[in-house]
Amino acid sequence: MPSRQPPARPYVSPTAKGVLLKILSTLAFAVMVVLIKLVSDRVPPGEVLFARAFFGTLPVLVMLLLAGELPKALRTSQPMGHVRRAVVGTISMFCWFASLTYLPLPDATAINYAGPLFGVLFAAMLLGETVRIYRWSAVAVGFLGVLIVLSGQLTGDLASGGADRLMGGLLALASAVFAALAMVTVRSLTATETTGAIVFYFSTSASVLALLSLPFGWVMPLPMDALALVIAGLCGGVGQVLMTQAYRYAEASAIAPFDYVNMIWIVIASYAVFGDVPTATVLIGSAIVIASSIFVVLRERRLGIERRRDAAAPGGQT
Repeated sequence: MPSRQPPARPYVSPTAKGVLLKILSTLAFAVMVVLIKLVSDRVPPGEVLFARAFFGTLPVLVMLLLAGELPKALRTSQPMGHVRRAVVGTISMFCWFASLTYLPLPDATAINYAGPLFGVLFAAMLLGETVRIYRWSAVAVGFLGVLIVLSGQLTGDLASGGADRLMGGLLALASAVFAALAMVTVRSLTATETTGAIVFYFSTSASVLALLSLPFGWVMPLPMDALALVIAGLCGGVGQVLMTQAYRYAEASAIAPFDYVNMIWIVIASYAVFGDVPTATVLIGSAIVIASSIFVVLRERRLGIERRRDAAAPGGQT
């Protein structure tokens, strides 16, 4: 009798794998944010930041260990570059977690999506990248969307919660600014550093920097709050690992637009857990910011293809 061959596995393209991993990473990050929002009115942002960074390091170490990349992945030739990345990244996370104390999740998330738009601005200012009219136009439209979302935080009496919403909006915007600065520092680090080194040194440095907030009111969390913080940190680390693996399978420009799937999880979780329904202002502003950010990503991809084609052409630069 002829031997029975096992059924062939369906082919899954590397890009499809990358997209799936990216979507799973957004889900992990959404769970992290929901857990942090649950404890945000009882645990100070600095303490939340420490838990996120410290416990988030563990999945990263496991990934590097299983990949056989320890300790070589942690070698660095730019220690001060890691310090700069840690400082701006830690400030961004601190402002982000603090904003969750004042704002519903969809509002804070929508404002935080301005990060890639600021990234274009800082890339032109700090890295000397050429930014032409198409991307500048997309950035201008995106900032209009941010202003629409922020306008929703300016309604109401400042004495009856309006001041808190304004503070939350400004913190979320500050988080986006420092996240964009972190993106710029990461782009300079990738020239010589491994992904493992960038992620590991950021997590460990953020843990140390978070300890600076210890004298300013850390509390002994309730058992369930402590559990939520540990799980939030682990989810953040798992999300980082999934995102890192996603970039191994597909180009950044192909999977970056799927960052915004996170808003779907946030809206669902915000309604299911907190009973928050995003306002029309937030939805409209979010749609504008997301659309303009995706345009920037796709434009970057097209320019990258053109640069590689020009370099490969006869007489092109290598």
